[in-house]
Amino acid sequence: MYCLRFILSLQRMKYIYRIYQLFIAAPLILVASVITSLTTVVGCLLGNGHFWGYYPGKLWARFIVYVLLLPVKVEGRENLEKGKSYVFVSNHQGAFDIFLIYGFLGRNFKWMMKHQLRKVPLVGVACAAAKHIFVDKRGPRKIKETYDKARETLKDGMSLVVFPEGSRTFTGHMGKFRRGAFMLADELQLEVCPLTINGSFNVKPRMKDMYWVFWHPLRLTIHKPIALRGDVVNTSLEKNDKEEELTVMDEAYKIIMDGLVPEYQGYVENPDQ
Repeated sequence: MYCLRFILSLQRMKYIYRIYQLFIAAPLILVASVITSLTTVVGCLLGNGHFWGYYPGKLWARFIVYVLLLPVKVEGRENLEKGKSYVFVSNHQGAFDIFLIYGFLGRNFKWMMKHQLRKVPLVGVACAAAKHIFVDKRGPRKIKETYDKARETLKDGMSLVVFPEGSRTFTGHMGKFRRGAFMLADELQLEVCPLTINGSFNVKPRMKDMYWVFWHPLRLTIHKPIALRGDVVNTSLEKNDKEEELTVMDEAYKIIMDGLVPEYQGYVENPDQ
């Protein structure tokens, strides 16, 4: 009898949460998104692009998480040095990875994102104004332009956030990593900082993009950065450079994987990769 009452109580809470999303959270998020986009675009045109390209988005991401009543826990901030640039690499569980990292990483950075996101209303314009980096894989020239822009951004003392999987998971498990982010880190001798996201897949799995948000705690783990060797002689040896990049990539992959809850540990092939 007690179990039945408990189940019925959970069902009622689920429907109350959906009503809250529809009539309170969704309108507030829409208004916040419009204000944030306009603020970012105007601010970047008139002032410091690094400031206006980050802080309005950070507040917007936090607002979305809080208005949806999602608990957040961040671990490992002590692993980062103040004022230092990193290449952050993270698993890609779902849409809420964006809000979790943007709102709670606590480090000014640029995103490396799919070029298709440039077409998203409001968000695409704001991201372009903020000088986030759109990855365009439509031919060698486009790929080169992407990485040239990334190099210039990182030389300005900015950090970069990359999802090396390139696409969200369908299962909650990690797919394979691509080498691009690690090539940039090696070339510019920046430390790679692994991030593990837990809970995002439970909140908004890819298979339910047009569905409700599901209440679930979110956790962001900031691991200790991985330093590359930085051997000056080695920079002229392409073969050794590749081996170094692959070694760091494998190490970052294992660290991120180990940070996942047991339910989502283990490699599962992502057909979208």
